[in-house]
Amino acid sequence: MGVYLVSVDARDWLGQHEGGHGKTAAALNEELRRRGQPPYLPGEPSGSGSGWFEEKMSPSMEGFAALCRARLTRAEEETLCGWTVLVPLFLDREIELPIGTAYADETLVAGAPQVLAIAERLAAVLGLPLDVIPATGNLALTQWFLDGEGREVAAARPGPWAEDLDTAFHAAVYLRAAQYSLRHGCPMAYS
Repeated sequence: MGVYLVSVDARDWLGQHEGGHGKTAAALNEELRRRGQPPYLPGEPSGSGSGWFEEKMSPSMEGFAALCRARLTRAEEETLCGWTVLVPLFLDREIELPIGTAYADETLVAGAPQVLAIAERLAAVLGLPLDVIPATGNLALTQWFLDGEGREVAAARPGPWAEDLDTAFHAAVYLRAAQYSLRHGCPMAYS
């Protein structure tokens, strides 16, 4: 159990079945049309063999929230952390949709390019060793940070990121989720 951040495939994004995001997809496309933008249609899986994106959001967010308050404006913090759906589109501002989820009364849609830019700044502040932190793989970040290798790397490569692995985990998750969304043309959502 718990909250997971997952990629959403085209079938589930457009689906009206239980667990599908069809209402959200339709409402988003209506708002995009109202703004004079084309509708969003998710890409098909790339066949790169990386599976899907899934991370368990179990580590404490206390340190990450403090980092965000110290380094970001309130608007940037909301863009990075406040969304319930992330799409691989440039959005000049988040889109609020009157559709409830299991975790919120409304759906807040953010653009992956904006989230990525903010996440990259936090990764730089922390000095995240992105050359060794996994970029893809199901639960790859969860396992890396919580089950061992992250602790070994932190001991060998100290820095601000190594002082609080829970904070580093959340910074890495937002960064990798935005990258994955853009690379694969798919939305991300909490499940």
